[in-house]
Order: sequence, then structure tokens, then C-alpha cells
Amino acid sequence: MEQGAGLGSGFPDETYRAVGAEIATSADAVWSRAEMILKVKEPIEPEWARIRKGQVLFTYFHFAASEPLTKAIIKSGCVAIAYETVELPSKELPLLTPMSEVAGRMAVQEGAKYLEKVFGGYASCWGAYRACFRRRC
Repeated sequence: MEQGAGLGSGFPDETYRAVGAEIATSADAVWSRAEMILKVKEPIEPEWARIRKGQVLFTYFHFAASEPLTKAIIKSGCVAIAYETVELPSKELPLLTPMSEVAGRMAVQEGAKYLEKVFGGYASCWGAYRACFRRRC
């Protein structure tokens, strides 16, 4: 894994070394040596050239949202496993469900944000919603 990759989540390199991980000094070193890459998000454009034929890439891909990404993955010849397509025998999508739940909760917050006056909305105090609605504040 790349040096310092876990620091933002509170996991120093030593935590990974203690369970057998090799720490590489750069992303290039990781991509060139790893047989499997696990990512939280889809590969970004600067990473596309690093993806090798036969390398297993396990991440969210969102191919429908990016034709260039789709073409880059096909061109690379890697084994692409999309989190959003992992399916249980019951047809549930266990890796997509938590993301959908988070998105559903965030939608309310994002909607509220854009109703604030600073974004051109009419609401300023959500605790007083009824009063604002009647008075059109």
C-alpha cells in the first residue's frame, strides 16, 4: 500500500506493516507491483495509464456516468470488479445499499442547504418551518 494512505483515517503505516502489508513510497510503485488494487472511489484519469492487463481492480466504477473511464478500463485489459454490481443470491446489492442509504440521508441535508437564503432560497430557520411557510419569509 502507499505510504501514508491510512493516515487520514487514523491508521499509521505501522498498523499495516504489523499485519504483513508492504509499504510503497509512491502510488506508481503500488500500481506497478500490486496484483489487486482496492479503491474507495473510481480510478481518476491520472491513474488510468497505471492500470495493467490482468490486474484486478476492485472499486466503484459508475461506468454509466463516464464513457472515458469505461473505455480506459476496457483498453487496460484489467479484471474490473465493480462494487455496485456485487450481488447476493437474494439479488441484494450489499456494497451498494450502504451508499444508497448515505445518499438518501445526504439528500435532505443538501436540499436544506440550497433552501438557505445565501443560495437563493427562502428558508433561514428550519425549526420554525410552519411560521416561515405562512409568512413566506
